[in-house]
Amino acid sequence: MKMRRITAALALAGLGLVPQLALAQAEKPVIDAVESYFDFVDANGGTILAEQIPAEDYKKFHVLDVRDVGQFAKEHIPGAVNIEWRKVFVERAQLPKGKTILVYCNTSSFAAQVAMALRLDGFENVRMLYGGFNQWKAAGGMDAYARATKKQ
Repeated sequence: MKMRRITAALALAGLGLVPQLALAQAEKPVIDAVESYFDFVDANGGTILAEQIPAEDYKKFHVLDVRDVGQFAKEHIPGAVNIEWRKVFVERAQLPKGKTILVYCNTSSFAAQVAMALRLDGFENVRMLYGGFNQWKAAGGMDAYARATKKQ
């Protein structure tokens, strides 16, 4: 239970929500968790481009839109579930451990924070949509893979 509190404190501190980062960093388990995270992640670790996902493969993901509810209501990736980025860690029990979670926001900034917090909590099945919803739309949305692989 203490490790979960420490992990939550680290995640919240990293999100800029808790001004007590210095306290969280003093805890050895927190330092170990962060070091382990950065040992695991490579430069593009956990990211995926829209152009790498065939339209039929989206159903293989638990697509998680972490934008606010208004943006989600206006438009989103088909099949996505919406949990605002600030609430994901608190509501993480709703997320599947046995299915890859594809997380996105508008540009990837909030999605990256969500992905890191979830990975620190033991979710090894998190991928971030590189460039977020804006890049996904610019690349062709559900047709991004087909466009990218179309023979000239």
